This record gives sequence, C-alpha cells and structure tokens, in this order.
Amino acid sequence: MLDRVMRLIRHRWMEDSSRVVDSAAIQRLKQRVAASEARHCGEVRIYIESGLPNSYLMRPGALRTITRQRALAQFGKLRVWDTEHNNGVLIYLLLAERTIELVADRGLNQFVTPQQWLSIVAKLGEALREGRFEDGLAQAVDEVSALLQQHFPMQEGQVRSNELPDQPILS
Repeated sequence: MLDRVMRLIRHRWMEDSSRVVDSAAIQRLKQRVAASEARHCGEVRIYIESGLPNSYLMRPGALRTITRQRALAQFGKLRVWDTEHNNGVLIYLLLAERTIELVADRGLNQFVTPQQWLSIVAKLGEALREGRFEDGLAQAVDEVSALLQQHFPMQEGQVRSNELPDQPILS
C-alpha cells in the first residue's frame, strides 16, 4: 500500500510534459513524423505522459505491467491499431517513471525481433537520461520509420493517405 501512495505522490508532482519538450520541438517532431511517413505506408505516433491517471496508480501489480497496460490503452484510444495495413507504432514515454514503451501493430511486429525493439528503446533511453529529449525521439522516429520503410515501403504510384495525426501528444 505504501508503494502505491509513494507512486501517487511521484506522479502528481511530476513536472508538466510541455516543460520537457517545448512547442517548437513538438512541431519539429511532427514534421519529422510526416516526412518519415512519406517513405512508407505505416503510421507513427508519439505520446508523452507526465504521470499516470489515479486509476492506474492504485492498481496492484508491478509498475512495469501497469505501464505496459497504459501504453496499450493509449495505442487503442489513439486508434494506432486501426490502420489499413496494421502497421502503426506508438512511441510512449511515461516521464514520472522514466519508462519507454514501443507498441507496434501485428502487421509490423511480425517482421521485427524483440531485440530490434529493445535496441530502439535503449538508444532512446540513453538520450533521455542525457537530457536530449528531442534528439532521442527524433532518432526513435527515424529507426521505427526505417523498419516501416523496409517492410512497408511506398510503392511506385501509390497514393499515401495519412490515417492518423502526426502531432505528438503531451499529457
């Protein structure tokens, strides 16, 4: 019980995500996502959350499991799972716990090994620890996009429909 109370305090006093990544960086990340999506038919979303909602914080269980549940919930809520080729990817950051989750839909996930996802997470984590939020997120977008381009490239004459917004979400 004490763990959950301490977790609640940490998440309520976490600084606002907009102070970690400013509006100019968000616009540059949006442009990077849009540019990357011109090379493949996948969708990339970025979701940066300061702290978990109380309903998650009071759940029993390992924080790792709870964080994964939250990332999966956002994956569904943002409709990343609902792309034509089932190849959407969510890059989820939980600032209060310094946690990163990559959630990929089944169309892409079947081609990518767990080690490839872990490599992207490790590089992003290193950049975040060094305070290089925009650089780390840009690199993660580039690496996810490279996987999408490899497995879901734009075909000659194919018209790209942007199924999801490119704007990163700060919560």
